[in-house]
Amino acid sequence: MSEPHNRLRLVRAGIDTYQQPVVYMHRDCHVCRSEGFTALTRVLARSGDREVIATLNVVVDDHLAPNVAALSEAAWKVLEPGPDAWATFSHAEPPASAAALRAKVFGQRLGDADFLGLMRDAVANRLSDVELTAFVTACAGERLDNGETIALTKAMLSVGERIDWGSGPVLDKHCVGGLPGNRTTPIVVAIIAAAGHRIPKTSSRAITSPAGTADAMEVMAPVTLDIGAMRRVVEREGGCVVWGGNVRLSPADDLLIRIERPLDFDSDGQLVASVLSKKAAAGSTHALIDVPVGPTAKVRSAAAAASLEARLLVTAQALGLHLTVMRTDGAQPVGYGIGPALEARDVLSVLRNEAEAPRDLRNRALDIAGALLDAVPGAEPGKGRAQARMLLDSGTALAKFLAICEAQGGFTDPKPAPHLRPVIANRTGRIERIDNRRLARIAKLAGAPGSAAAGIDCRVRIGDSVRSGEPLFQIHAQTPGELEYAFGYATAHPDVFEIGAAG
Repeated sequence: MSEPHNRLRLVRAGIDTYQQPVVYMHRDCHVCRSEGFTALTRVLARSGDREVIATLNVVVDDHLAPNVAALSEAAWKVLEPGPDAWATFSHAEPPASAAALRAKVFGQRLGDADFLGLMRDAVANRLSDVELTAFVTACAGERLDNGETIALTKAMLSVGERIDWGSGPVLDKHCVGGLPGNRTTPIVVAIIAAAGHRIPKTSSRAITSPAGTADAMEVMAPVTLDIGAMRRVVEREGGCVVWGGNVRLSPADDLLIRIERPLDFDSDGQLVASVLSKKAAAGSTHALIDVPVGPTAKVRSAAAAASLEARLLVTAQALGLHLTVMRTDGAQPVGYGIGPALEARDVLSVLRNEAEAPRDLRNRALDIAGALLDAVPGAEPGKGRAQARMLLDSGTALAKFLAICEAQGGFTDPKPAPHLRPVIANRTGRIERIDNRRLARIAKLAGAPGSAAAGIDCRVRIGDSVRSGEPLFQIHAQTPGELEYAFGYATAHPDVFEIGAAG
């Protein structure tokens, strides 16, 4: 029997395309000619009992033989081909949700079934990045009403896994972001778990920021746990801080975030669906959302915060999730460090009750933990913060945090960067404004989060007096080149700190 005309041997390309499966074929490949494949064609690859829909990239030189198809890491992970494996290739069928996508692009309102179909096609990789980008764009701004936000949230929840922790309250918290150094999560988890409550926290890594919670936590303990390992940690210690990307409770959200982050679109509807689908998927019954408000935070005005809060509350109610929204000061960074190891250092300093621990990080963590404890059914209102402070001051929270770290794989103290350089004030006066975004950019240029020890250490706050020649912050870097690059940007943008006349 003759071999199928659309069959090619598989090799591993060794190319990370993040979550997008990609297949590489030579332009003179007989399958490309017989099937009419061109660059960006969506192709269905079958190998054994597995299949994947991938985007075709065409190789035009001799790096790939014409009788071979190379798979990106994402495609290889789905097919899991053995040695000397082969696959057949054909055109992928158009996604069933194409009509709903087109309707949304042209401004029509979608229903529950439409969003469910779109999310099913997204997680099955039947929607290309171009189509996902069209969907994200069509939903951006105010193009999702409350009903659509609820429908999208439920659809994202339905196509992922959901953890059931049994009866009783399960607590959670989330910050909408935009505020460097706001690393309250490990402290809050330690306090809540020390109080005897469950708080299974899944957190993200940084994509556009100098550190995500998972990056900072990973400096101190392993975070790449699967659902089984996560459950064992929570059953043993009451809480965890793990990387949500490995747990994949809301895979549709992971895919949409991959599109949204580079576009930097601001959409309350998509933000609410993203946050609450993951809270519900993690089995949370009571959650708190921290909304920092400030001129260079993600939420920039009281009006924007009120609009986001209303949408969060109505969507949470539809999911049966008890939600508290806390507006916080987003005018300046929280803590001293910006970057994984520096933020981890601050977390440990607060947990260890050190005299030099950042007071703003401590107080914010106590506020959040206290509000969560107040939300527990049967709790006496207004007593949560005092309970949280007692658990922190007594060292009980620190002991619980170290136990959680050990359960996740072992505790490690953060290590400092080898190269440091201060950035000094160019005038005498009082700090009137801090640009969070530019400060975060300096930390990234120093190497964060890729170099865990890199970032900046900033001790000044709005209202502080500074003298010309005094340090505003210190850059930490792993290499001299990164140190100089970050320092050059910092000195070229002295308006990161707006210094007014001395009071």
